[in-house]
Amino acid sequence: MHCYPAMVLKILQFVPEALPTYRADVAVLFGKYLPRHNIHSTIVGKSENAAATPQGFTEVLRGPYFKSNALRELAFFWLCLRTLLKANKSNCDLIQVRDMVPIGLVALLIARMKGIPFAYWVSFLMCEGRIEHAKAHLARRASLRNRLKLVKGIVERSILYRFLLPRARHTFVQSDAMLQYIAGHGIATEKMTAVPMGVDMELFNATPVQGRRLDGWEGVPMLAYLGTLNQARKLEHVMDALLQVRQTIPNAQLLLIGEASTAGGADALLAYAASLGLDTAVKITGWLPSAEAWALLASADVAISYVPRNTLFDVSSPTKLLEYLALGIASVGNDIPDQEYVLHKSNAGWLTKSTAPAMAEAILDILQSPEAARQRAAGGPAFIDEHRSYRVLSAQLAARYQSLAR
Repeated sequence: MHCYPAMVLKILQFVPEALPTYRADVAVLFGKYLPRHNIHSTIVGKSENAAATPQGFTEVLRGPYFKSNALRELAFFWLCLRTLLKANKSNCDLIQVRDMVPIGLVALLIARMKGIPFAYWVSFLMCEGRIEHAKAHLARRASLRNRLKLVKGIVERSILYRFLLPRARHTFVQSDAMLQYIAGHGIATEKMTAVPMGVDMELFNATPVQGRRLDGWEGVPMLAYLGTLNQARKLEHVMDALLQVRQTIPNAQLLLIGEASTAGGADALLAYAASLGLDTAVKITGWLPSAEAWALLASADVAISYVPRNTLFDVSSPTKLLEYLALGIASVGNDIPDQEYVLHKSNAGWLTKSTAPAMAEAILDILQSPEAARQRAAGGPAFIDEHRSYRVLSAQLAARYQSLAR
């Protein structure tokens, strides 16, 4: 076995979101932890009408901000192309593109010409998601725009699996389930690495979270959910579970900490709650800063991580369950693969089938045996620190980058 000294590596990374980014697997992993392993990133992203911040990156590159989405996209593509053309072996050890097939294709070709290794990062099945979204819209209303979205998804999926990933030096994916899914498209498993979501335990440990209840919710059994409230999340199932819980514990309440990214999403959830007679038992906070969200979450008796079962979400790695466990909260998660692994491995939460009765049964088990639930949940922080902290994940990822560089 050979032991090599850690080299200083410079990654040129292209991301699809606006900068500064709020994605932990970009900002925390690449901006805070990987530099401790001598891996430094120049990050190229889109612009929003907000000031750029370093976030720990060596350099942050953004195109000019335009109100027009088309102009923003064009400016971003031009920025990516200029940056790629300036890259060379002296200022870049690896070019990496996240979730963008057209830019990934251009980056692969330029990296090949310059002799620089190229990696692709799949954090979400973007092509499949675009196809599914377009088909759903076409089913409601046929339009040229939706047909073009469908064609775009199909063409990009073909390029991704038939050309881009087979020729990448390495592919990083979100979970073991995603790795197996992509392997089913003919990509060699030894050319892929799963990097699941994690938690910045230094942040949790620096200032212990103190629970805080909403006014009027003191002393009542409280369920909590943290995350996006988009229609695709099908949180109606969580309300169905609450309705069944209230047959045994009538004053149980549900707090949804987050907001929907689409107009009317939160209102639709509240309307569904009202149709079940739960209008006074369900509240939505809207978006909150992390510290405020965690304070409300830490006061909950049960935290719920429900993720719909389908192709897109089965390969995901939800952060919410990890944060619940890191806070030591009694947590219920349904049986998507990554949550199944985490809950089995940690034995600090309750794994259920993806049905309202199954979730209700686990919730009642927690509410009716609170001391036993607290003892079981107490093992969560240590598990996260050992297996899913960004301290651990960054060390594993750094080793992979070092091996790719060699």
